[in-house]
Amino acid sequence: MVKHIVLFKLKDEIPADVKQEIANNFKQAIEALPPVIDVIRKIEVGININPGETWHIALYSEFDSLDDVKVYATHPAHVEAGKIIADAKDNRACVDYTI
Repeated sequence: MVKHIVLFKLKDEIPADVKQEIANNFKQAIEALPPVIDVIRKIEVGININPGETWHIALYSEFDSLDDVKVYATHPAHVEAGKIIADAKDNRACVDYTI
């Protein structure tokens, strides 16, 4: 099993209420993907409630293999969901590991 964890930082100049709206829309879009992308074993999006931290959004997901992560990453539905934060994103960190 591969765990795929991604953190997103939104641009500082975006007002807090707009960041919250973007994060909520992204969460809704990503968490709607499992019925569309069958390689997803588990997926959840957390919105950081601690304003003192750097990262605004955390995405946690599980797949059977790294090849399945690649299928997910390039799937049109995932690409479309990514557009929700594309212009607002300042930074992204990712780790994939096996258990």
